[in-house]
Amino acid sequence: MNSFVSGPKKNYYGKGDVIVYRLYRDGRPNPVFGANVKILIYGDAFWQTYTIGDNTGLVATDSMKNFIQRETMNFPGHDLEAYCQFLAEKFLNKYPQAEGAQVSATEIPYATLPGSEVAFAPAGTPCASAVIELIRDDDKLKTAEATSGIAGFRLLRLKGSAFTGFVRDEYTTLPDIKDRPLHMWLDLTWTYPSAAAAFSEGAVSKQVRAIVQNVFAGFTSGSIQEIIYQIGQKMLADVPAISEIHLEANNRTWDTIAEVGLETGIYTDARPPYGCLGLTLKRD
Repeated sequence: MNSFVSGPKKNYYGKGDVIVYRLYRDGRPNPVFGANVKILIYGDAFWQTYTIGDNTGLVATDSMKNFIQRETMNFPGHDLEAYCQFLAEKFLNKYPQAEGAQVSATEIPYATLPGSEVAFAPAGTPCASAVIELIRDDDKLKTAEATSGIAGFRLLRLKGSAFTGFVRDEYTTLPDIKDRPLHMWLDLTWTYPSAAAAFSEGAVSKQVRAIVQNVFAGFTSGSIQEIIYQIGQKMLADVPAISEIHLEANNRTWDTIAEVGLETGIYTDARPPYGCLGLTLKRD
């Protein structure tokens, strides 16, 4: 279900899973820019499509797909926040019947192959994302939402992760674990103190990636909850452009097949169900 920071909408529609790749083949930096884009628009002008099937003023979702793909040629940057802002502004200026537009994008990352400047391969997860919503404010466009995120961290720690001292009753079968190989997944989203702070040419996302990896690797933990709390606290301390963070982790610790002491083990992917742990932190 889609939602809007600017408030509930009587109607909205749009196009999702619009895939686009922009390739620079002339030696410029960041030669591969790939994104999966969704655009949603709303306004009273589209209400009659719902009520009487009158499509006057309606922009076809196929046209939205073409708009996104063709206008990407005119986007000079490489960060998703600026990209979403660019598309939303262009769309609302082109179609005044739309009262607002929410554009979201998730990167499709590629990385250069070692020793080459022209050969690439999919970079896999994690992937950055951004959501920008613009609304009309008299004769100007106002940013109602600027949210960024990184989804798909897959983190493995061989030792230095414990889970002990939890409630024990007739439903408890899990033993206390003082040192386990921990496998966890992590998704994050964050917001900014002002819309302008969202546009950092990717610097904030780069900082967040480094913080997640360094904190996960850097201390002995008593729970996944402690890990995501320390990550969130470090983000607030080190990245003043962030005002609020939401972190959601999955405990995907592998099932044990066989172990020889704490030195060597054979494991397999964890069976469902999995533990899900969430946390929201705000700047004071």
